[in-house]
Amino acid sequence: MDLFNQIKEEAKKFFSNARGSHDWSHIERVYNLSIHIGKKEEADLEILSIAAILHDIGRDLESKSNGEICHAEKGASMAEELLKKYKVPSEKIEKIVHCIETHRFRGNKIPSSKEGKILFDADKLDSTGAVGIGRAFLFAGETGAKLHNKDIDIHKTLPYTEDDTAWREFIFKLNKIKDKMLTEEGKRIALERHSFMVDFFDRLNKEVDGIL
Repeated sequence: MDLFNQIKEEAKKFFSNARGSHDWSHIERVYNLSIHIGKKEEADLEILSIAAILHDIGRDLESKSNGEICHAEKGASMAEELLKKYKVPSEKIEKIVHCIETHRFRGNKIPSSKEGKILFDADKLDSTGAVGIGRAFLFAGETGAKLHNKDIDIHKTLPYTEDDTAWREFIFKLNKIKDKMLTEEGKRIALERHSFMVDFFDRLNKEVDGIL
């Protein structure tokens, strides 16, 4: 088994109890997007591939700490130890770690490398479009939220409550992702997916009102 697949098998172990909204399938989608954008941007695909499959290995610890632990920072530290075990050269570890520690939407560290910017975009893009809507409803179900709540003041709602719906997620986060992209291909994909989300929630609001 080559190095990438060995690391991939190690990474899977961190997702054995993951919720559906952030399970291994999310990692696979981010990986696929990363490779797609990476080819367009002529990035180092080896660095990008490994960073993509390891970028969320710290998420379970963040969840268990109720957000006290930053999964990007913790994941970067965990990835460094894992990569040392496989004797990955230090210069490559440094590049991979940078990608992981800067991929978070709410993080205060900004990616400076091409590969870091691509991973950031790929991770955010998985929260947009049809997949993003599906994940938003899945997360709402995991937290016990209602199906929809368009007539209440979104800005007076709280996360992890019955009002933490997919619509709330769209207003607070998904609606802004298109403006956060760092690569040209990421921007192109984000605009297309954003348009789909706008149309979807417009139709949902109308259906809830019995218009369609």
